[in-house]
Amino acid sequence: MSGGADLLLHICCAPCSVACVKTLREEGVEPSGFWYNPNIHPYLEYKARRDTLRQYARDIGLDLREEDFYGLRSFTAAVSHDVDRRCGYCYACRLERTAQYAAQHGFGRFSTTLLVSPYQDRGMICAAGEQAGARYGVEFVPYDFRPRFREGQEEARVLGLYLQKYCGCVYSEEERFSNRRKKELHKRRKAEGKGQC
Repeated sequence: MSGGADLLLHICCAPCSVACVKTLREEGVEPSGFWYNPNIHPYLEYKARRDTLRQYARDIGLDLREEDFYGLRSFTAAVSHDVDRRCGYCYACRLERTAQYAAQHGFGRFSTTLLVSPYQDRGMICAAGEQAGARYGVEFVPYDFRPRFREGQEEARVLGLYLQKYCGCVYSEEERFSNRRKKELHKRRKAEGKGQC
């Protein structure tokens, strides 16, 4: 590794990394990946995402660093008092550890694959990244990978990568089923309404 010239890329999952790594390599940047996602629950989901990333990293020759920590208790304890605002903590805890790892291992810059998703709060992610970078003396690079989100997801499907159905934490899984249930009820009521005279 050539010291601070390299970029440490926090990776939330293999599918999101596809477009990010491809973009960086096209720009002449060879990132090192960093897996640290204590927000992902339950354990089988955590394992599926981690193992998919491990295999994908091997397949594309990506240097992957890991802090393999399944953080159900610590994560839920930190956000349970205000579940609706959990995303701020979720971004901050992962980018904090990424910045710390970058500083400890000679990286001058870091970023995250969270910046590829149009469903994530870009402003909140960038603020968390900048704060963490300032704390550890490493530069947060706010790439905008979003224009290639669909392309990356499609390539992930073609490659047969595991594609998750929710953001990561147990609360996002709950919302997934809650939203699905609401949609089903809405459809049923609409259908019942149409059948009435």
